[in-house]
Amino acid sequence: MPPLANFVGLTAWVLYATVRSFMQEWYFVEPYNYLTPFYSPCVSVGCVEEAAHFGRFLPDVWWLPYAAVSLPFLLLFRLTCYYYRKAYYRSFWLSPPACAVAEPHRKYTGETRFPLIGQNLHRYFFYIATFVALINTYDAFYAFVRTDGEFGFGLGNVILLVNVFFLWCYSLSCHSCRSIIGGRLNHFSKHPVRYKFWQFVSRLNTKHMQFAWITLATLAFTDFYIMAVAAGWIPDLRIIN
Repeated sequence: MPPLANFVGLTAWVLYATVRSFMQEWYFVEPYNYLTPFYSPCVSVGCVEEAAHFGRFLPDVWWLPYAAVSLPFLLLFRLTCYYYRKAYYRSFWLSPPACAVAEPHRKYTGETRFPLIGQNLHRYFFYIATFVALINTYDAFYAFVRTDGEFGFGLGNVILLVNVFFLWCYSLSCHSCRSIIGGRLNHFSKHPVRYKFWQFVSRLNTKHMQFAWITLATLAFTDFYIMAVAAGWIPDLRIIN
């Protein structure tokens, strides 16, 4: 049942994210500066000017997502994630479907050959994903300023902040992050600051699986809410302005 649930959940999310990434509309709520994380940073010449905080330089063609600069690296970061490897190896490849269950394939070479040897690049995708998380954080706080320059606060701001919070929890709980913080040290006592941070990251690391799924949910919900407001299906619940 767990592999089946993972298969259904991951497939549904990938289908939704793929459709939304190529829709190229309903990604920005102009009055409130809400930008969906699926389109951040928006760097296509087709992007709304107010949503293009880092310039517009990619061609506007249907087969190229507006956030084509960041999406491939975010996908590779999750694809090479230690938890997601376990999830999709078991649910899509049945390799193996569970612990203490026989490997159904005739040969098992692990991650020593192409393409799975590329999983070793996870640490470098982590660096790029951290940079994108900073951009998402910028987007969340930038949305507190309306396009008319006035301060504003609504339900969309709360949703953006919650999404960013869990994105950081997922990124910081990454096994590579824990290794980077505490790796190559012989004596923690000589590096008290790194040791404290390593302890913090280690506690997050125990929840890495939960954060992996929570962020899929918050990303999809954040995107759907902004799409619904941008399309005029629902109004944004405003608290201030």
